[in-house]
Amino acid sequence: MRLLHQYLLREFLVPLGFCLCGFLIFWVAFDLFGQMDEFQRAGLKPLDVAQYLLVTSPDILGRVVPVALLLAMLYALTNHARHNELTAMRAAGLSLWNLGIPYFGVSLACGFLLFAVNELLLPDSAEMAEGILNKYTVQSKQGAANQWVKNLSFINASEMRTWQIGAYHMQTYEMLRPHVDWKKPDDSRMELYAERAVYGNGIWNFFQVQQILYPPGALVPSRLTTNYLALPEFTETPRQIKSEIKISAMSSLREMRGASLSLMEILEYQRWHPEARRDHRLNTKFHVRLAAPYTCLIVVLIAIPFGAASGRRNAFVGVASSIFFCFTFFVVQRLGEALGLGGRIDPWLAGWFPNLLFGTLGAILTSRVR
Repeated sequence: MRLLHQYLLREFLVPLGFCLCGFLIFWVAFDLFGQMDEFQRAGLKPLDVAQYLLVTSPDILGRVVPVALLLAMLYALTNHARHNELTAMRAAGLSLWNLGIPYFGVSLACGFLLFAVNELLLPDSAEMAEGILNKYTVQSKQGAANQWVKNLSFINASEMRTWQIGAYHMQTYEMLRPHVDWKKPDDSRMELYAERAVYGNGIWNFFQVQQILYPPGALVPSRLTTNYLALPEFTETPRQIKSEIKISAMSSLREMRGASLSLMEILEYQRWHPEARRDHRLNTKFHVRLAAPYTCLIVVLIAIPFGAASGRRNAFVGVASSIFFCFTFFVVQRLGEALGLGGRIDPWLAGWFPNLLFGTLGAILTSRVR
């Protein structure tokens, strides 16, 4: 990395750190005071409140990081332009694209960080927050009864298994009265009935089992009764079952719009249900989630032409224009997702059109800066 790039990076990271910390403090304080009455009604202790704010932080980061990037970029570029540093750098033969390398690098790093947070932490954050909020309520004191999902049925079409479960516990991964109907690739068929099943060491373990085997072409099935049976052939994991329950429960457009689904959850659900690959709602959520990490890059592309050119005119004009463009970008993102979920436009267009449109505009404006 050139010394010049190191200088630009250093001058950018300092305001970025201040902006991130400032926005996080503001957002957490706003969230804290806005829900203080709810925290008091729930009887949460200070440690519980801190834990609640921590588990809801992935959603906050997704909103704060792009805005912090924008303001830090505008501050750094405006400061360089005011002292004619950008003019000197470009007079030395460096293009604006070359000078933007540190900013693009930081934006990509922030984008992939948000992608990891959205994939690993965000899908479970709402459920964890709800659990903390109801920690001391009457329903929670009644035990784990509210964690049981009764009369659960789902089909793993890719491996031709049908599950019917009397009750499934979301935390302990325990099944009561499971019934599995499995049609194997060799045209044989197996039915399994058990009193209960638990998941451990990556394997489903069944207890008090009755197994009925239908060999290919056989008229009379064979039966096996045993107290315990481990079946590593069953590849369904508790996380996949949780995704099945989560997505299957989203019947309305409003529920789908507010859902926090990871790419893995969507892909696993579509693998189990091949017909769901034509579901425009799931495909829209997939493309929106896939395109989300590039938001930070688009923000930088929008900020560069306005911040770098602010030395030739009132700095307020460049700052206000870039903020307006970014605000419009976020509005178009939400609008595209809503149109995609409603089936008005193709899912890929709903997810990628805002990035393509504003990325192209940012690149054109950057190339026209003199």
